[in-house]
Amino acid sequence: MADISNLRVIGFGNPLLDISAVVEDSEFENWKLKPGDIVLAPDVGATPEMYKAYMAKYPVEYIAGGATQNTIRVCQWMTGAAGATAYVGSTGSDENGAMLEKCAREDGVNVQYMKQPTTPTGTCAVLVSKTGERALCTSLGAANEYNTSHYETPAIQAMVNAAKIFYSAGFFITVSVPTIVANGKHCAATGKTMCVNLSAPFICEVPPFRMALDNEIMPYVDILFGNETEAASYGSGKSFGTPMEGWGCGTTDVGTIALKIAAMPKASGTRPRIVVFTQGKDPTLVACGGVLHKFPVPPLAKELLVDTNGAGDAFVGGFLAKLACGCDLETCVNAGNYAARQIIQVAGCKIPSFAPAY
Repeated sequence: MADISNLRVIGFGNPLLDISAVVEDSEFENWKLKPGDIVLAPDVGATPEMYKAYMAKYPVEYIAGGATQNTIRVCQWMTGAAGATAYVGSTGSDENGAMLEKCAREDGVNVQYMKQPTTPTGTCAVLVSKTGERALCTSLGAANEYNTSHYETPAIQAMVNAAKIFYSAGFFITVSVPTIVANGKHCAATGKTMCVNLSAPFICEVPPFRMALDNEIMPYVDILFGNETEAASYGSGKSFGTPMEGWGCGTTDVGTIALKIAAMPKASGTRPRIVVFTQGKDPTLVACGGVLHKFPVPPLAKELLVDTNGAGDAFVGGFLAKLACGCDLETCVNAGNYAARQIIQVAGCKIPSFAPAY
């Protein structure tokens, strides 16, 4: 077990081996995808044979991925402090799982995987267009099998007790709501910070996931992240849970949605909820205490944009790194924009070889 005396930020999520490639536009049609899609392989009929053909047809890169793991890897890079981050999820006891662990540890993250003996490690096909847009098609595999038996082990509980900031992407709602809720209760009881990301429109639109988010998880969320598309899905979708009744569903105005989510009931009333919505090159919106703040995003020349994959994950990583240092909101947002800016200039969510200049 690695030293956890300096642990600040811990993530719980779905570890995936990203298989990333720049492809022809026709490949999106073959996979029944469009740029910007984030889907599960079964939902679009993707098969293991499609993955194999994709890997054989294009030069691919293998990257330790999964939304939460990406954020934690970037957070570790931005902190520059040994042992500052940890990550928990489920992989297979296979070659891909070993590759994932090696890559994540090389990025400085203390990974503690629950290893499944028979289910393969999850993978994500990352289709990147020539213009830098991307679509993600995920086969969860072993990532789908995480459960609280691992969470309750002494090793994981030691990290839970040591960490100050907890983070999960919304994708983990499809796997282990009890784990997210357990983290939320721990944060509410100890004054720690619970952070969640909406992650994808389907989390906001599919009834079981939306109900879990609204009724079980949101009361414990201190900081909610998302982008403008996810915010619009949240606001325009049907209300599935009691906390949402009468809040004014039907709007797609990102600022209005941010303010309304920030005002939803919280289990811990000692501090207001913060809602952070990125909008690509448009200003980042932050709602807190009934006030909507707008933070400009520094422009990036179009020719420098390589791949938007991981931009949102990187933003949260930069934000959490500065949050862990006790910085104010503006500093955290600016750090998030800095981290995202670095990641979109390379293919895939790859950690830069240079030290962050922020």
